[in-house]
Amino acid sequence: MLTAAAVITGLGSHGALIAAAFAVLEAGGDGGDVGLVAAARTVPLVLFLLVGGAIADRLPRHRVMVAANALNCASQGAFAALVLAGEPRLWQMMVLTALGGTGQAFFSPAAEGMLLSSVQGPQAHRAFAVFRMAMSSSGIGGAALGGAMVAAVGPGWVLAVDALAFAVAGALRAFLDVGHLAKRPAGGGLVHDLREGWREVTGRPWLWSIIAQFSVVVAVVGASESVYGPLVAQEHLGGARPWGLALAAFGAGTLVGAVVAIRWKPHRMLLVGTVCVFPLALPSAALAVPLPVGGLVAAMFVCGVALETFGVAWMTALHQEIPEEKLSRVAAYDWFGSTAMLPLSTALAGPAESLLGRPAALWGCAGLIVLVTSLVLLVPDVRGLTRRTEAADGSGDGGPVTGPAQGAPPAGAVPPAEGLGGAGPAVPPPADGPEASGSAASARRPGAPRDGSADAERPVGRRG
Repeated sequence: MLTAAAVITGLGSHGALIAAAFAVLEAGGDGGDVGLVAAARTVPLVLFLLVGGAIADRLPRHRVMVAANALNCASQGAFAALVLAGEPRLWQMMVLTALGGTGQAFFSPAAEGMLLSSVQGPQAHRAFAVFRMAMSSSGIGGAALGGAMVAAVGPGWVLAVDALAFAVAGALRAFLDVGHLAKRPAGGGLVHDLREGWREVTGRPWLWSIIAQFSVVVAVVGASESVYGPLVAQEHLGGARPWGLALAAFGAGTLVGAVVAIRWKPHRMLLVGTVCVFPLALPSAALAVPLPVGGLVAAMFVCGVALETFGVAWMTALHQEIPEEKLSRVAAYDWFGSTAMLPLSTALAGPAESLLGRPAALWGCAGLIVLVTSLVLLVPDVRGLTRRTEAADGSGDGGPVTGPAQGAPPAGAVPPAEGLGGAGPAVPPPADGPEASGSAASARRPGAPRDGSADAERPVGRRG
């Protein structure tokens, strides 16, 4: 049910990403206006993410997801009606996209926790890969169909289809059977819950360093693909259809990456995953040249393969280490860190283009990705995190880790656990993406499998 609902919203959302940008351009806007609309979505996303994560760890997560889907359906439906009626105003589009961002702020942490809670045992890695493969397939179809529909019937109808997709997905999620999940203990209040989440993140160098990395990566990728991409496509590549083809190539790359991840399980999963972030600079470089459609498609495909490799590794690390009752709070901090700079980057994309020129701005995006990823590889915990063996994973008796504990302290000390989509870092997936340091769960050493005593239920909704 989770996968089916995510595929449906993925189909609509990937097309809507293209439609929203071209709706602004067709209304007479420029690159700065496209950036302002994109920023209007991300500002409430950043503001409400932490609250959304705390709420999702208190209430039934699927109910939070349904409520968020209802808000997204209403806002996207109004956006579609506005565009179809003709001459939408910039402030109107900004308000409606802001409502959509608010819905995503509550949806993403709940979806992350719900997905991680839905699987257990040594097959979790493959389950995440299969889920992400389904999402990638919806991305391919949604981007290709969205680009074609924008060219054929205009962006308004694509936005209307996205609103319908949210309605159908919300109905599916309303019927999720969550009876097998143990009830989570009541927290000590919203502020207390947020503090627990903060301690969970800051106690793990590998976790906060990658979240910090993706705060930059997501910001520059967002500016590149939300603002500069449609402009380059319109001026040099032929409009919405080839840009939709490039986004579909990215989706195809993530599909291939998910297929590879089903079989390939690197021992040092975060080291391999972080190395795979470097290719995320390729699309910005391709747009800076700009390469012809074939070159851009190839760059987006490689980027998709690499990002998916990182995404599965990141989800597996969270599933392996973060207590179930704190998953949504960790996901919220992850999403918050990953998106905090996105409003600023999209809003400044237009002025940066005016000041530096579009090619220089795009080369700067590519360079920042390479720089911050290189810095993260200097963190010992990122290089040292290892995957548990399947034997230990399935034993349920607190089997040993397969290598040095992440951030292992001096002998005799008890290191913290560890943990995500994006992004991780949430790149994030589209609209479908902690703990008390003194608790028994946080005292569990990294790698120790959950036996139900410290963590009621166990398995992402995200980077992806």
